[in-house]
Amino acid sequence: MLAAVLLVVAATVSVGAVAVATRVLPLGGLTGAAAAEQSAGPTLTAVVSASPGPASTLTPTPSAAATPRPTAFPTVSPGMIPASDPPGCPSSPPVTDLALTDRVRAAQLQKALEKVRAALHVPGVSVAIVWDNGAAWAGASGLADVAAKRPVTTGTGFALASISKTFTASVILQLVGEGKLGLDQPVAPLLPAFNLDPRITVHMLLDHTSGLPDFILTKGANLALADSNAVWDAARSWSFVPKFHRVPGTSFDYSNTNYLLLGEVIRSVTGHAPSVEIRARLLKPLGLTHAWFQVDEKPRAPMPASYILQWYGGPPVAKLIAPAGDVVPFISVVTSTGAAGSMAATALDTALWMNALGSGRVVPPEMVAAMQADEAHTAAVGANLTYGLGISTVKVAGHVAMGHSGRYLGARNVVRYLPDLHLAIAVLTNQSEIDPALIAASMVRAVTASGADMPKLTSEVCELTGAWRN
Repeated sequence: MLAAVLLVVAATVSVGAVAVATRVLPLGGLTGAAAAEQSAGPTLTAVVSASPGPASTLTPTPSAAATPRPTAFPTVSPGMIPASDPPGCPSSPPVTDLALTDRVRAAQLQKALEKVRAALHVPGVSVAIVWDNGAAWAGASGLADVAAKRPVTTGTGFALASISKTFTASVILQLVGEGKLGLDQPVAPLLPAFNLDPRITVHMLLDHTSGLPDFILTKGANLALADSNAVWDAARSWSFVPKFHRVPGTSFDYSNTNYLLLGEVIRSVTGHAPSVEIRARLLKPLGLTHAWFQVDEKPRAPMPASYILQWYGGPPVAKLIAPAGDVVPFISVVTSTGAAGSMAATALDTALWMNALGSGRVVPPEMVAAMQADEAHTAAVGANLTYGLGISTVKVAGHVAMGHSGRYLGARNVVRYLPDLHLAIAVLTNQSEIDPALIAASMVRAVTASGADMPKLTSEVCELTGAWRN
């Protein structure tokens, strides 16, 4: 039976050692596939007639030319307040590979990754850490394909599953900032084909208080998803949502149905598929050339095989669930979740993404604060986890961290932004049993063991001429 997109749950693991092939690549020389041009059009079928929102000069228009991977982070994206910088200075310092600027520290992080992966018996893992000043480290350990002995590299892409919700929430909040949507706006008029309860608002979909059950957890959906190559659309997914639901706004129920519908809200308001808006508003401005919306877009990095771990009285054995392919883990599961779970990326682009979101470069800092502050609202209606507007706040190795986790059958990931350490960390794996939060905590401890300061860059001081010097 195929599994749903889930949040992080506790895992009991065995500790041992196992030797596998590893490889670490320079950040500037990823082995992922060259950035592909966006496919001619979205594969998923629109469920409702799109009705574009009012014209606005803030609406992004995708460039016709391919965008190369930038040497510096852009800090302004659609719908955000521009930063104020000294005259002549770029907004951010260059992205700097820790392996080139501090080889000792980079080697320590790689050693820590090798140790924790072996102890947890994870088949393959890719980790990236991005600091606010632009310094970055990426490492990989284990196998992308166990039978073929193909190693995971820093250029391997992974299905992000529910981490996709952070992208969808960000587009929605940008539309709110542009005045095209309201958080308290009823959703039913935007999506007439779904016959929604008129009390359900955009806010309720964002923080899972709509009362709508999760379609993917139903027996009928799981049976239908067994046809792994079937392409679903939102209408088919909606057909599996149970008719009964709680009174909107009175309870918290984590549900992929909410973000499936938010994707259709994006389509209704902008006239574009969610994949188009995510690329134009988020991926392209931030230079995330190794992140993509599966099925709607061509792969932008090689993908791993997908595994579950099984225990037979000793260390777990990795059992193949799905071979590596253009869509991971299954076309049916990915297309059924739509905007709730279709994103894929390398660990580096995932960490770059969360660093940009957490540091206020995707939506304004006050909006980021509101995303977190909403956790008090969900707690008041009985949430069993800390969840706000598309993000959750937890502690990682004792440090407060915002972000999201994601899980498919054969894929389990986490990405967090730790404001006190000024860094984001992404941990992506090709298995679904071991909680990657354990790896994230171990890596954060490895970071702080060598000091909590951000790594120094080769160019640190911004002169009025716009040049960076040591």
